[in-house]
Amino acid sequence: MKGEFVTANRDREDIVIQKYIQGCIRNERDSQKALYQHFYSFAMGICLRYANDRLDAAGILNDGFFKAFKNINKYEPTKAFLPWLGRIITNTAIDYYRANLKFADHVDILDHENIAQVSSVYDKLAYHDLLALVQKLSAGYRTVFNLFAIDGYTHEEIAEMLGISVGTSKSNLFKARQKLQEMLKATESKTYQVRNSGVDRNLLEVRLNTNMQ
Repeated sequence: MKGEFVTANRDREDIVIQKYIQGCIRNERDSQKALYQHFYSFAMGICLRYANDRLDAAGILNDGFFKAFKNINKYEPTKAFLPWLGRIITNTAIDYYRANLKFADHVDILDHENIAQVSSVYDKLAYHDLLALVQKLSAGYRTVFNLFAIDGYTHEEIAEMLGISVGTSKSNLFKARQKLQEMLKATESKTYQVRNSGVDRNLLEVRLNTNMQ
């Protein structure tokens, strides 16, 4: 019975979302506002991972929704809306920082293969704890880390998206993980309480070890 109730709620929510989408296609402001409010937390969560701070995240968020509304007629109703919106928000974040990303002084990842491996860190981080650490990374390290470790892109895809080499992508991921490990050690907090919210769930299995597999 509980499963049927959850399914029924999801079905009703899907109907409401599709109604908002159709209104957005007709350029109705009320529908745009409703869709924005409904997915605000989801989209802001993505923006915060890529932004320096909440102010920058708000700028990315607004640009992302503007692009979503502009291209919403290209959305295919037979497919899930959340991944479609997520890709637009992520691409907007990448566009926002691409012109300012600096990948100087990087070393090809092959140079790291002979470095003695430090003990791997497989801690399960709560969302806000991980976010606080990631935001301390430089824009270049932060972007590659987000794309690879959290959003699941390959180094080949990241290289194409950012206009860098595969070796540079691997090198920046390596350095991002090193920086995160250093910050974890500095705060003497290697274990974090796992939170069970839906927003956090996608971040719980992020690996911070220096193994590039």
